[in-house]
Order: sequence, then structure tokens, then C-alpha cells
Amino acid sequence: MRRRFATLDVFTDRRFAGNSLAVVLDAQALDAAAMQAIAREFNHPETVFVFSPADPAHRARVRIFTPARELPFAGHPTVGTAVLLGARDGGGGDIMLEEGIGAVRCTVESTSGGGSARFAIPQLPTEAGPAADDAAIAAALSLAPDDIGEGRPARWSAGLPFTFVPIASLAAMARCRPDLAKFDAAFGAGAAVYVFCKETVEPGHHFHARMFARRLSDGTHALVIEQGYEMGRPSLIRLTAEVAAGRLLSASIGGNAVIVTEGTIEA
Repeated sequence: MRRRFATLDVFTDRRFAGNSLAVVLDAQALDAAAMQAIAREFNHPETVFVFSPADPAHRARVRIFTPARELPFAGHPTVGTAVLLGARDGGGGDIMLEEGIGAVRCTVESTSGGGSARFAIPQLPTEAGPAADDAAIAAALSLAPDDIGEGRPARWSAGLPFTFVPIASLAAMARCRPDLAKFDAAFGAGAAVYVFCKETVEPGHHFHARMFARRLSDGTHALVIEQGYEMGRPSLIRLTAEVAAGRLLSASIGGNAVIVTEGTIEA
């Protein structure tokens, strides 16, 4: 049958930048194997499949797939899907998306051809075991140990485990190249790494990143994080974090998204 889909560029307010995303709107009766095949066909970083919600008070149930596997939760698919559904509903406001990690509340502001959305992270991050030593991490990123910035790399998870690695400079960020022969030993099989530094390409931004964690002082922190510049697809992620007594109490992530294409897929 023909199923409607849209593609969006997320964490940007212009097309052909940011993080690309596919959203299949008519996903009923698709099984996991079919969704995985469709995600491989689109070959975007993630493809979202939209189903009727289990709770009628919610907007939709969604499943998120990379070309290789299903994810319980991810940020840019959540933002992009919320923007698309808000645009189709004809306005903004709060909507609930049912994801593998649980229900996620999104606040949407719609504009012509896209809009913005933000969501409170449904699960506060917890430590996911010790990180490898600096030498192993640097080698896995094709860097020297002194390219590692202030603070120790750390492993955290809010549904998906990441190793967060501070980098000393933009120049070192540009030199980052995963060494696949050393990657699993440094970060774990199938794991992910998020490198970041405090030096940015554009003024007024707080971090530059390439795939994010730094201990914050108490209070509310509104940060703008830039990423994707090395790939020619600049993205801006807006993070708000509430910290008290050195502990993260809550966090929300947001950004813009624009609709790029709409059509149907036979599946």
C-alpha cells in the first residue's frame, strides 16, 4: 500500500542543513522487519514511523530506526516528528509522543513549512560505567592525548549510552577521525561518542560538538550548541538544564525543523 512520508532537516531553520530525518506517517501494520528495510532505503540517520497512540490523550506512538537498528529514543527524531505533526495539526502547543523510553511531552511552535519544538528529556542521565583512559580514547579518535580538553571523558545514558569527550580546540575537533580498529575497545561495542569543546565557530554559541556533557554550576543554564559544521550541515541545538547541589534535576532539548519533501512510499 502507499504510505505518506515527509523528510525534514532538524536543528536548523533552512533546508539542506542540520540533521536529516524521514517520517512515515501511515505506519499501521508494518512489522519491525519492514520498518528496518524502509529505514535502510531512506538511509537517513533516523527514520520515524508514526502509529495511533495507545493512550487516546496522546498525539501518536512512534518507533525510531537507524539504517541498522531500532532506538528507544533520540533527540532529533523527536523534535522533527513533533514539528511535522504540529504543522499538520495546524498549530502549536503541547503534544505527547509515545516512544520506546516512555511518553515524551513536546512543546511545538509551528511556522510556514516547519517550526520549532522542545521536549523535557524523559529520563535523567545516569552514569553508564567508567570511560576508557585518555590515551585509548584519543587513539580511537585519531588524536593525541593532549587534544583531550578539560575534565575527564565520561559515559552517561538517558536511554542511549554515550561517551562524552571534551576536546581542547576547534582544530582538534576538525582532526577527529574514528579509528575503527580501536573504537570498540575505547567506547564499547556498538557504543557512541559525543565530542565537544568550548571554542565555537560562531559567536554567541556555547559549545561546538560533533555527534555533549559538562558539569554545570547550580541554576538554570540555557545553552546553544553548534554541530555539523565539518559536514557542511550546520545545526543549532538549544539545551536548558536545571542544576541544584551539583546534580541535574531536569533538562529540555529543542530546535527548529523544516519540511523538505513530502510523498508516498509503497510498502
